[in-house]
Amino acid sequence: MHLHLETPGETLWAVVIGAVLATLGGFVATQLEGFVRRRERERAAALLFGEVLSALETIITIANQARQHGEPYGPFTLRLVRAARREIETYERNRGSLYDLREAEIRIRIHVLMVQVTLALEGVSDSTAEIAAAQDALADLAADHPKLAAMQERLEGLAGGREAAFLAMQEATEETKALVEALRPLAKVDFEALKRFSGNPYAE
Repeated sequence: MHLHLETPGETLWAVVIGAVLATLGGFVATQLEGFVRRRERERAAALLFGEVLSALETIITIANQARQHGEPYGPFTLRLVRAARREIETYERNRGSLYDLREAEIRIRIHVLMVQVTLALEGVSDSTAEIAAAQDALADLAADHPKLAAMQERLEGLAGGREAAFLAMQEATEETKALVEALRPLAKVDFEALKRFSGNPYAE
């Protein structure tokens, strides 16, 4: 029977190599796990913002269609404006997730769009409140009141400002469509197909 005795040097090298391999294995596993988690966070962020943008586009589209039926800025149109504002609030609450999207261009485009829509929504809401107050004040003026003409002119200006704000909001939907399409492969969801659940009363 032959006995093979390992020298101390061989044992030491075996320990060193084993330690190196274990370290490399742990490093690779950690990197892989981090990569998977980043991709999962990116997909979750793309899904969230894709849904918010898609809902925003749908709401603004329905609001624009509502303006063409009955009173342009009647109760239904204004409820839709408030619904759009709630989508903006959802974005604001989750804005930190924006940085889970790797492409800086997409992040910037989403944020700029949300700022533009927010300003337009606030313009519509503020003008509507001012118009209501001006109409109440106008109703109390006599036909020969010296401030009547100025009040009517102010009312026309407010109405024009509200219309301009709404059109600016509507124009933003074109960028919304492009962003939703850019988020689709990241979210792995066809947001366009989900629009059939929007409940649009004006859909053909």
